[in-house]
Amino acid sequence: MHLTIGFLGLGLIGGSIAKSIRKYHPDYTLIGYNHNYETALLAQREQILDLAVKEVDSSFSNCDIIYLCMPVSFNEEYLSQVKPYLKKGCILTDVGSVKGNIHQAVKKLSLEEYFIGGHPMAGSEKTGFSNSTDHLLENAYYILTPCKCTSKDAIDRLYHLTASIKAIPIVLDPKEHDYAVANISHLPHLIAAGLVNLIQKSDSDTETMKTLAAGGFKDITRIASSSPVMWQQICLTNKENIVQTIEHYLSYLSEIRDAIKQEDGDYLYQFFEQARIYRNSIPAKSSGPITTIYAMYCDLIDEAGSLAKVVVVLAEHGISIKNIGITHTRDFQEETLRIEFYEQNAMLLAQKLLEQLHYSVTICS
Repeated sequence: MHLTIGFLGLGLIGGSIAKSIRKYHPDYTLIGYNHNYETALLAQREQILDLAVKEVDSSFSNCDIIYLCMPVSFNEEYLSQVKPYLKKGCILTDVGSVKGNIHQAVKKLSLEEYFIGGHPMAGSEKTGFSNSTDHLLENAYYILTPCKCTSKDAIDRLYHLTASIKAIPIVLDPKEHDYAVANISHLPHLIAAGLVNLIQKSDSDTETMKTLAAGGFKDITRIASSSPVMWQQICLTNKENIVQTIEHYLSYLSEIRDAIKQEDGDYLYQFFEQARIYRNSIPAKSSGPITTIYAMYCDLIDEAGSLAKVVVVLAEHGISIKNIGITHTRDFQEETLRIEFYEQNAMLLAQKLLEQLHYSVTICS
């Protein structure tokens, strides 16, 4: 069945959804608006959009689905703009990380019969259409939060479209969603940003901590590079859940602090052991709220051309490298190459090939 799909906003997420739909449904008609018209024109030149428009107008009146991909603070404004152009049976959905506020706005504007909230739990530290990809959503959980009056047919249609672009759709109540992401997405971002800021304030004038920061520190604080505007809005729109989660975390930190002060070895062992077991039980198939990184460390053999040899071996087997660089860390005996891949299968093949050549390879967990 042919669909006409509209986009209000073509940033990282909106652009990635559009590119994914174009990849898997090349016959669909895609219409897009972006506050920077040049971005919409670029999407049209790249044949992602069939039509780029300068404003929200009757161009959207034939849409079967419309994705609202604007910053949270603009949602209500654009809901009002698009409301006159929603045809009967059109599905209106968003991509925000918080669902309570958008559902309230939808109810206020009497748009509940059209609306199904959406939250693709994938992302990047980078932003904008230029960083969007047709595979960002692959294996990522994509939460759908229907209104109470949403028809089963509408839920099924959006569910199947979401699954068709290789995301993993899950239907949740908006309140359940907001509490869950406060714990597994919003709090980790706050912790990462807080830890980075703490180190900056605690560091010496010679920046000893910054110089030594590598490996584990950079891995657990990677998400602190995310958009400050987006995370400011998330904190303000999911305030109650985040505050409750922070209070639980502070209480738990106090418990850990006391165990260290009291030299309670049994508690500390169980603390780390329980974390290890639970962390290892988390399935790797979904990118989750923090995008999965497929990366490995490879000790460089001390011989001329060793770096080039690694690159050539991977290229000869058609393995695409996302990022590559030399790291200097005491965790490894020699200079170490850190290689990132786009897919898990590529990483595992690279591991096999390099180990056959007697390189020491460690997968980043």
